[in-house]
Amino acid sequence: MSDEARKCHKTRASWRTRRGLAGAAALLLAGLAAAPVAAAAERPHTGHRGSLVSITPVADHDAGGVREFLAGRDIATGSVRYGVRAYRLTYRTVDPYGKPTTATGLLTLPRGGAHRLDLVSDTHGTMVKRSYAPSAGEDFGRVPSYLNASAGRAVAAPDYLGLGAGPGPHPYMDTASSVTASVDMLRAARTAADRLGRPLTGDVYATGFSQGGQVAMALGKALQSGADQHFRLKALAPVSGPYDLEGQEVPALFDGRVNDTSGVLYISYWLIAQNRLHHFYDDPAEVFRAPYASRVEGLFDGSHEEDDVVKGLAPSVKQLLTPVFHERLQHPAGPVLDAMRSADHTCDWKPEVPVRLYAGDNDTDVPIGNARTCARTLAGEGARVRVVDQGAVDHFGSFAVSAPHVVRFFDRVAD
Repeated sequence: MSDEARKCHKTRASWRTRRGLAGAAALLLAGLAAAPVAAAAERPHTGHRGSLVSITPVADHDAGGVREFLAGRDIATGSVRYGVRAYRLTYRTVDPYGKPTTATGLLTLPRGGAHRLDLVSDTHGTMVKRSYAPSAGEDFGRVPSYLNASAGRAVAAPDYLGLGAGPGPHPYMDTASSVTASVDMLRAARTAADRLGRPLTGDVYATGFSQGGQVAMALGKALQSGADQHFRLKALAPVSGPYDLEGQEVPALFDGRVNDTSGVLYISYWLIAQNRLHHFYDDPAEVFRAPYASRVEGLFDGSHEEDDVVKGLAPSVKQLLTPVFHERLQHPAGPVLDAMRSADHTCDWKPEVPVRLYAGDNDTDVPIGNARTCARTLAGEGARVRVVDQGAVDHFGSFAVSAPHVVRFFDRVAD
């Protein structure tokens, strides 16, 4: 493993394992209070997309507790004005084939501020374990929710399909189903906020990190196109998203711009998930070398820690894939190219709202070329967009620096 890969893996692991005692106590107290609110939510409902199934409190922090949570994860706390209350929502949506299913997500509300709240949509980055999802675990996946809610807005953070308490496998990097789950989470959040006495204005500010940056762009496109008449897109601020798989992200696996550890993790996850939708192989041995072919699908069943997934895979993409498939990824065609291109149309529209694309120069997970390609595409559509280059920071560093900037950007747009 290279020094860069070790550094990246250490950073990812530290983000996964920082959990405070205060957060655990809040979860315990919230669990004791869950029954009355959940019962109130379990009213007769339709099977329509976005209909709310249940509300369960999962966290309650005063402003000091929010600052402690953020500071413990190296996040600036200057925007914190209020405490927060967070709730797990279970809601109805559809799977990648359009069949009814359920999903979960986190609704976070400020303890104070305006009665009627603007709404932030926060879409999270790559997660291999169900319990990493925002509604399931109080870890770095909640940073944007707590940041934005403590600044005075409601925040809807979908777990996506197959993560949190949602059934089935997670269709990793399937843009279409990520957008439907995100739109339906907004609908569920609207109902829940009403029931909790904090109605929403209908204005939506969209952000997201890594995988979620790409989802945020696609969600913005859907909202501006009228995906739901109750919601109005006001601003868009994705962070370090893989907006260009074909032209940037996948080629970067082979030219050194993506570090080995992250490259192996991402491409394994992507191939397994996308094979269910685009059918690359009948047997994993057609794609993965031994001994990885016999274990790779099991590693991504949603129950494994990221450290264990990484340890079970090859040290490099070249050592992971068969020579034939290694070559096929470098010169994609057929279903592989179709899968890439199905995710690569999130920037081909003209936003009518302010847009900032945040990224870092030293990002060896999602190289900054992704943001620059997206900006050029948006500009070609006639949009005004700015790439905010955060300088010599890596992938998670770009998130840590950018997340508070996004809050301030949304504040400026709202004023």
